[in-house]
Amino acid sequence: MPDLAQLNALPDGEAVDVLLGCCAAPGWARRVAAGRPYATVTDLLAAADAAWAARAPGDLDAAMAGHPRIGERRLSGWSQAEQAGVGSDAGTVQALQEANATYEDRFGHVFLICATGRGPGEILAELHRRMANDPDTERAVAAAEIGKINEIRLRKLATG
Repeated sequence: MPDLAQLNALPDGEAVDVLLGCCAAPGWARRVAAGRPYATVTDLLAAADAAWAARAPGDLDAAMAGHPRIGERRLSGWSQAEQAGVGSDAGTVQALQEANATYEDRFGHVFLICATGRGPGEILAELHRRMANDPDTERAVAAAEIGKINEIRLRKLATG
């Protein structure tokens, strides 16, 4: 995983690929890569936040499609560490699977939450609470959660 200096030095295509590993939104990754070099991690995060705020309509759908379901057992990369607090209790996993299915039926996409530092009860409660949102509100909430996830991932990426 490159640090900030290495990210700055990568050829454009490779930088986009690295950024797509943080967030599967191609337009976002291209905008962040195009802004290099970044003098500081703060500059990178500000540019990433601005790129996410200015995302193309398909970027949110691409980013959501790039995230696994919360509580999935087969996780890798970023999601494995981020969902470490979900636990492996069979009852919790079953409750999350059922709630995820209901959520996906209602909204047409995976439930997105910045899971870092959150336990399974808190995540499940938030999933249930957000079921009351209308689809437009929920897309906005999901986009905000992706922004939080992007910041955490980029901070880790840029600091090696």
